[in-house]
Amino acid sequence: MQPPKLPLDSQLCFSLYGASMAVNRTYKPMLDKLGLTYTQYLVLSTLWEEDGLPISSIADRLSLESSTITPLVKRLEAAGFVARKRNPLDERQVIVSLEAKGRALNQKTACLTQALLERSGLTADQLTKLNATVQNLRDALLES
Repeated sequence: MQPPKLPLDSQLCFSLYGASMAVNRTYKPMLDKLGLTYTQYLVLSTLWEEDGLPISSIADRLSLESSTITPLVKRLEAAGFVARKRNPLDERQVIVSLEAKGRALNQKTACLTQALLERSGLTADQLTKLNATVQNLRDALLES
């Protein structure tokens, strides 16, 4: 006997999808002012954590394909946020490094977290705990 099908609003996948879309809509006006897309912001956030990464490492960190990251990096380079160069030890690798303009954006994106806190009505502690719960769920699903 099959379990009953849950209504859409009772399905976790739909709630997570909707929350993700709402976060993106919250960030969009601020990212537009900075000349960034959400995925470009994620690439820069990865480089703010660790500069000078190969495209493959950025892709792994974001759970995306290298073929998805490459055009994003090219657009970020054209805008002066990053530079690309071949790894002298392995010519197949392209290393992405922040330019001064890209490093300067790090402070300008602090408004994203502030906007999320204000719009969500959650405290910083509640948002941190929610993030940890979602990360635990993601990790458990990836392991299985």
